[in-house]
Amino acid sequence: MADQSAIIFGASGGIGSRLARSLSEKGWALTLCARDEERLGTLSKELDALAFPMDATQPEQVTAAVEEAVATHGRITAAVNAVGSILIKPAHLTTDEEFVETLRLNLFTAFYVVRAAARAMRREGGSIALVSSAAAQTGVPNHEAIAAAKGGIISLTRSAAATYAKSKIRVNAVAPGLVATELASRITKSEASLKASLAMHPLGRIGEPEDIASALEWLIEPGNNWVTGQILGVDGGLGALKAPA
Repeated sequence: MADQSAIIFGASGGIGSRLARSLSEKGWALTLCARDEERLGTLSKELDALAFPMDATQPEQVTAAVEEAVATHGRITAAVNAVGSILIKPAHLTTDEEFVETLRLNLFTAFYVVRAAARAMRREGGSIALVSSAAAQTGVPNHEAIAAAKGGIISLTRSAAATYAKSKIRVNAVAPGLVATELASRITKSEASLKASLAMHPLGRIGEPEDIASALEWLIEPGNNWVTGQILGVDGGLGALKAPA
């Protein structure tokens, strides 16, 4: 049995797959979860990891995935939720359906992962890492729905960290800026939108999946076991700095 075992939700995406590959190289036992069965199967075979096709917006499926990970690997020492979405639209143009779906994909999945992972980790402790957004910490135009969902993740992170500290369960989150993933392709493929996004980030570039994956990995590593309740900005300065003129 490997010393460390992680379950990654949204494992077939740009950030989740990069994290999975890095952890696999370091000898972690992995349970990979995603809706895209084909991509998930390819990744799991590449990494010799347990594949669990599922929909993280369905709480019973999140619970089942965690239970299967524990049954297969003996325990889980880390859980990461890399499931999410991007909606850039002002509130007055956002439909009820879009708003609810944004909450379901971001905030609801994060809550379900925290709940299921905490149940599994209460005896031996562990680490939970979530993904928020720089847009939840600084006002960015046309981000009302996604900022609300990602802001909820920040509050969830801090409350859960306080609740489960006595059980040696650490809960943290990263807050990225714009990252060059398939999810963000509508923005990055538009020259005008990309130029505007670059101007918003003081370091002059958007993020790469490995930027976020490495931060998530740092948060869940056992050696960083005095870190909990933190929101780590990995955003090129977007959340804390004024972009140069």
